[in-house]
Amino acid sequence: MEKRTSLFENGLIWFGAGVSIAEILTGTYFAALGFGRGLAAILVGHVIGCIMLFLAGVIGGKTRKSAMETVKDSFGSHGGQLFAILNVLQLVGWTAIMIYDGALAAGGIFTVGHWVWCLVIGALIIVWILIGITNLGKVNTVAMAALFILTLILFKIIFFDGTVVTSITDETFSFGAAVELAVAMPLSWLPLISDYTREAKEPVKATAVSTVVYGVVSCFMYLVGMGAALFTGESDIAQIMVKAGLGIAGLLIIVFSTVTTTFLDAYSAGISSETVVSKWNGKHVAIVVTVIGTIAAIVYPMDNITDFLYLIGSVFAPMIAIQIADFFILKRKDSLEVSLDVMNGVIWVIGFILYRILMNVDIPLGNTLPDMVITIVICILARKCIKTEK
Repeated sequence: MEKRTSLFENGLIWFGAGVSIAEILTGTYFAALGFGRGLAAILVGHVIGCIMLFLAGVIGGKTRKSAMETVKDSFGSHGGQLFAILNVLQLVGWTAIMIYDGALAAGGIFTVGHWVWCLVIGALIIVWILIGITNLGKVNTVAMAALFILTLILFKIIFFDGTVVTSITDETFSFGAAVELAVAMPLSWLPLISDYTREAKEPVKATAVSTVVYGVVSCFMYLVGMGAALFTGESDIAQIMVKAGLGIAGLLIIVFSTVTTTFLDAYSAGISSETVVSKWNGKHVAIVVTVIGTIAAIVYPMDNITDFLYLIGSVFAPMIAIQIADFFILKRKDSLEVSLDVMNGVIWVIGFILYRILMNVDIPLGNTLPDMVITIVICILARKCIKTEK
């Protein structure tokens, strides 16, 4: 009998996804709004992003298909392959960024050379991949418990022991832009979540648990980043840990939070590659992706990821909007009969262009939500017009 993941195991997986240095670093930008408005932007953005994340996970969970296999249901076999290629590319990018950030932060505590930490983190990610998603239970339980305790200590140090209150103002960073930056992180997991919910014993419940756990932990990480910038006057999380005397404990937070998050990126890159070339072994590809990401992290500087996050949003927000319309509203399944669903392809292009245009408009709720709503409406109207003609 095929082994399925429990609700607890799915919760642990997405706890690991949320505990991330990248999320703490992104959270530091919100200090420009002040604590109250910054917290509001974090919460609003995560509610929007996590609703989309939940719907994406339900599609994969109910159909027992990987994220990129579900895309074929709306875009056809070749259309699904195109998004699988784009997904693999963004996951290679994420793998490199996460290893780079982790190595940079670890180097701030224990200086042995940036490339050494890149290799250590890369090697640990490969160990996680070799253990496999359905066998990670006990390893993840220990790692997550340790990370949870250490992040609570970090939270206390920042919010209760911080003596310097820093006033940070950036008039170019609006509330809408902040909401969008909060939406961007859960949105970046959209093309991945089904890779894990399809393995669950109870897919819909597992999706709900995964989404709630990730949303809460991600908000917490953003809050830590924002608090670090506001209450300690320091945006370098490694320096906060050094000043607080965390030392080895801080190093463990950095290394293992990077491993547990980046493992998901590399693992899903392998699964997505199987959609492109069915003969490929996902686990082997995941290891190759980790190696490429490690090399890229050693060679290239990756200090600002905001443009990368917005690019991911512009590609995958209209994609999931079309999938939501097809699966939950139109209940379509006929795209599998064609190699490329031209109409949905055109609607996706419209959604992509609209997202890039909306990036220049200051909308209080960000531009992802209006882009997805408009894309869903276009999708429904287009299908109704075709039905009427027939």
